[in-house]
Amino acid sequence: MSELPHNWMTAPIGAVTVNCAQRIPSDEEQIQYIDIASIARDKKLISRPQCILGKDAPSRARKHVFAGDVLVSMTRPNLNAVAMVPDSLDGQIASTGFDVLRAPKLDPRWLYYIVRTNSFVERMTELVQGALYPAVKSQDVRSFEAPFAPFNEQKRIADKLDTVLARVDACRERLDRIPAILKRFRQSVLAEATSGKLTENLRNTVAPKQVSTSPESGLFAIPMSWVWAHLGTLAEVKGGKRLPKGQKLVPENTGFPYIKAGQLKNGTVRSEGQEYLPKDVHRIIKRYVVKSGDVFITIVGANIGDAGVIPPEYDKANLTENAAKLCNLKGVRNNYLAFWLQSPVAQSYIDRLTKSGAQGKLALMRIKEIPVPLPSMDEQNEIVRRIESLFGYADRIQAHYAVARAHVERLPHVLLAKAFRGELVPQDPTDEPASVLLERIRSARSLKPIKLKRGMISSPSIRLRKVEAQMLSRTEIQDMHLTKILKERGPLPAEALWAASQLDIDDFYEQLKDEEARGLLREKRGKSPTASRLLEAAA
Repeated sequence: MSELPHNWMTAPIGAVTVNCAQRIPSDEEQIQYIDIASIARDKKLISRPQCILGKDAPSRARKHVFAGDVLVSMTRPNLNAVAMVPDSLDGQIASTGFDVLRAPKLDPRWLYYIVRTNSFVERMTELVQGALYPAVKSQDVRSFEAPFAPFNEQKRIADKLDTVLARVDACRERLDRIPAILKRFRQSVLAEATSGKLTENLRNTVAPKQVSTSPESGLFAIPMSWVWAHLGTLAEVKGGKRLPKGQKLVPENTGFPYIKAGQLKNGTVRSEGQEYLPKDVHRIIKRYVVKSGDVFITIVGANIGDAGVIPPEYDKANLTENAAKLCNLKGVRNNYLAFWLQSPVAQSYIDRLTKSGAQGKLALMRIKEIPVPLPSMDEQNEIVRRIESLFGYADRIQAHYAVARAHVERLPHVLLAKAFRGELVPQDPTDEPASVLLERIRSARSLKPIKLKRGMISSPSIRLRKVEAQMLSRTEIQDMHLTKILKERGPLPAEALWAASQLDIDDFYEQLKDEEARGLLREKRGKSPTASRLLEAAA
């Protein structure tokens, strides 16, 4: 943004915006409340406002917003939760976690697109304060130096961005249908292949094509030359082994890889997050290993029934107790068996077996009972060849999709950068210079913040049930204000502490930083990584 067109200027966002009023809705007033969770970050719009009564609104529901206002989340700015208030939410209430940008003399879309640029996100990320609750301040947002075009050019650029970014969104939506289409395609291939339809041309078309279904399962009819066989007659079914009590895996390569259930995906073993057994632990469970070419199937967890073939690089690796291996195959090819277990019919059958058990686990004895439609070995080979060929075609499409999706994700940033360099639309030398516009804004705008008391603009007929809420400043509180609240109420999430403090968001972060530096309060971590983080008074 260093080289700008003639008649453009740079200025802090705060130089063109006015401070917005705050108000507290009355008890019986129904409002559309906009909090950070209401923002769809991928589309940069408000998608899920909450319809609530004033008495149910959180204490941070105070910012009175109007159509055209730009909302910028001050928490975790790297996520870029920004949106422009639409006409349908004119006059509603937003969280004080937003900085509300209102520029009466500009096209509102100009600021909306400014705060979506990489340069804005990167700058806000640099200014983040607080390890407990990473955020920026309103003054950080408003100090950002942004380019400003003449007003008429702002409108032309915003119109162009509206059009091209809508096309990008439409392209993204169409692209995002591809993974589901490919998944259905692969499932259809497996269904056709394991029912005999994919290789129908190989068999004698004069002979009867079907015989009775699998008697114990009622699955489907198979070609005359095929037979049904229980999996237990075709392979040995053996379980994996859990780590001995008190033992742990290590990230260093000891030469003894341990296959976890989460690695068994897409018909193979994924190497991401690979961990290893210490040598002394391997000696204890060395009998529970797999060989290259064994078939695996998961038996516990969210993805019960995932099946595939052990690749050569995992020959003699140890297998988790949450999976089983199918080894020493007789009369069935490993790839064919794995493809059958991945098929929609087999997956449905496995699901029924799992649900019929008491513990939601696929028992080894039940795996042995799974029926397998069995063609000749020659036909199995041809089925595997055709499946792999069709899957290879799908994989190539998937790769093209990934490249295209990455390009589409970059497009908005490229277009925004181009727009704010003045390269998206032609300049008009007759446009009023941005310097004149900015000078007019400086002389006209009001910087005085407005704070309304509860119910001030509500209907007189609405009866107030709560006392008027008052905001405090740091000059009005004790130097242990937050710590005192934590001692009285116990550990609290950061947002709950903020609500109880009655401080403005900027004052809250300053006070939090001060009391944390003095050792008055600290973060309380839960026992698990996913547990909520709380603040507590130091002992």
